[in-house]
Amino acid sequence: MSWIFNGRVFCQDGIPHDAVGFVYQMSAIINGKSVSYIGKKNFYASTKTKLSKKAMPTDKRLKKYKRVVKTAYQNYYSSNEVLKQAHKDGVVIKREILKICYSKNELTYQEVKHQFLLGVLESDLYLNGNILGRFYKNKINT
Repeated sequence: MSWIFNGRVFCQDGIPHDAVGFVYQMSAIINGKSVSYIGKKNFYASTKTKLSKKAMPTDKRLKKYKRVVKTAYQNYYSSNEVLKQAHKDGVVIKREILKICYSKNELTYQEVKHQFLLGVLESDLYLNGNILGRFYKNKINT
């Protein structure tokens, strides 16, 4: 299933020029129960690739790798293990973009804001186990 943003299918051409990433909600029906997950994802991933011997610089002090930037969101199905397994099992997962962000700080802030506003740690409807690795579902009193 494709990403949905403002009620429309979101494609590569829809990425704003300065955008860094987005906050998303994934929803599915797993074992007869409707569940969701709130998270964030960068549009692009920067990875290191080693240079071949021919492409290696003659000066030993120079870098021995190059950065490759590629889109990383199209085939993404959450960091949550339950959703990953559901996707592998063929469960239909609705992927919705809630907010497009233009800096890494804004991306983290918007993710946390949505998680607290929706009460992801207080509800069994959400699969989120923690927020920022500081607030855990099993350690709060609801």
